[in-house]
Amino acid sequence: MTDQQGFLGRITAISRAHAVARFGKGGFGETKEHDKGDPLPPRVGHLVRVQTPRSAIYGIVSALAISSTEDDGGPRSGSMDIDLIGEVVRATDGPAAGFQRGISTAPALGAAVTNATAEDAEVVYATPSRPNIKIGKIHHADDLTAHLLVDDLLNKHFAILGTTGSGKSCAVTLFLRAILDSYRRGHVIVLDPHDEYKSAFGEQAELIGIDNLQLPYWMLIFDELKEILVSKSRDTRDSEIHVLKNALLKARREHSENSDIKVHITVDTPVPFRLSALKRNIDEEMGALSKADSSAPFMRLLARLDSLSTDPRYSFMFSGVMVRDILPDIMSRFLRLPVDGKPITIIDLSGVPGEVTDVVVSVLCRTIFDFCQWCEKKHQVPVLLVCEEAHRYIPDRAEAGFEPTKKAIARIAKEGRKYGVSLCLISQRPSELSTSILSQCGTLVALRLSNEQDLAFVRAALPEGASGLLAVLPALRSQEAVVVGEGVTVPVRVLLDTVPAEHLPSSSSAAFSTAWQRDAVVEDFVPQTVLRWRRQNRAGRKS
Repeated sequence: MTDQQGFLGRITAISRAHAVARFGKGGFGETKEHDKGDPLPPRVGHLVRVQTPRSAIYGIVSALAISSTEDDGGPRSGSMDIDLIGEVVRATDGPAAGFQRGISTAPALGAAVTNATAEDAEVVYATPSRPNIKIGKIHHADDLTAHLLVDDLLNKHFAILGTTGSGKSCAVTLFLRAILDSYRRGHVIVLDPHDEYKSAFGEQAELIGIDNLQLPYWMLIFDELKEILVSKSRDTRDSEIHVLKNALLKARREHSENSDIKVHITVDTPVPFRLSALKRNIDEEMGALSKADSSAPFMRLLARLDSLSTDPRYSFMFSGVMVRDILPDIMSRFLRLPVDGKPITIIDLSGVPGEVTDVVVSVLCRTIFDFCQWCEKKHQVPVLLVCEEAHRYIPDRAEAGFEPTKKAIARIAKEGRKYGVSLCLISQRPSELSTSILSQCGTLVALRLSNEQDLAFVRAALPEGASGLLAVLPALRSQEAVVVGEGVTVPVRVLLDTVPAEHLPSSSSAAFSTAWQRDAVVEDFVPQTVLRWRRQNRAGRKS
């Protein structure tokens, strides 16, 4: 940022948070002010200032155009578009107030536009007085630090968007480590579909994978169990749903010994019951049939229960040892209560069978919200839920995705703030995300985006006064991001800090150029890979 202040032009049009100014020799902007010194030419993304009788208004140059040129090829006159971002209001008595977002009084037509000085930039991008974390440097003022407001970021949800390879995982790691380094008794849960984040947090993280995940079947609500147990065939689906609902309610009530709870039990109450009781109830209802040819729905449910209870891939959910009530232990582990030096839980979903991944995510999101909803206000523990590959779970198309998962995440987006549950959505395809859920995110962190559908989607989500930043998204370098919304004092383009090598997330991309220069396959590599494949076990696989 330069210390030189120079006249650039004058305002020729105003529209809400947007202004247009004319500049150049012989044009609207030629005045005596111009003769005081040659100003630096405006650049897209640069900070400019407009003085009014009661305030200094600041804006970001979002576009430039030349209307005529000199004989030597230099600009003679032109115009610039300016996104007005905020102001410093002159106090009637006492010192002026600090920078504040928004414009209380629009500049007049003909008002002078000048280059902002280094002092102006320090005012606009000053370190906030509220709790904050440092994330990088301001793009056009690399001597100034960019910050995120912790409470505003977490209270109002946030999303990190960008194409593959733009640095989303590194941005997530940078933000979470900065938050947890400042607040070591935090409670963060990361849904990690590709086993990326284990290497990023080391001893700070409680690691939960398919080998130590406990998610007993009785924690599932009826809609989730229905997805696993009921066949997709339209011939018997409705009948199977009816049979399962009756048998499930009866099994839950039979197993409960607490009379105070028993009268309140529904098909969705998370109380333990035995699979054998569920099967017995289905058998008894089938035995009451008068026609043998009506037994198909019962037989299909029983066959599916037998299949799941003997399949080792589903042992984390259908193991018989999980009949005892371990819900308090499970929630304590997920939420890190107490923290015990590990403020973040990383749940590796890469080993979960694909056909139930959506159900697992649904259970995790729903139970986290339910626990926070039902805990006493005075003991409330705020939780951040980080959802990687969010477009897989909350797609915009109504017919796509698993409805209970969408419903669980939508509840957090709409009501989480009341119960201390914050949401972070991460996606490489924002245009495929649920519009209604993304609209609940108060802060958007956009890395490089080039797909026109994604750009159009983000354009619609950007707040007024930040639209000019959209133009740079396809041209952002790695580690660069545009941050807008409640989590920053002003929309800003940021060069993110570098994550130390020892804390980098595991890359999901193969280094072809390195791997194809050697032929050093370790002994038993192929047989051991085949063995893990057959066991459906990722144990021993290196990041």
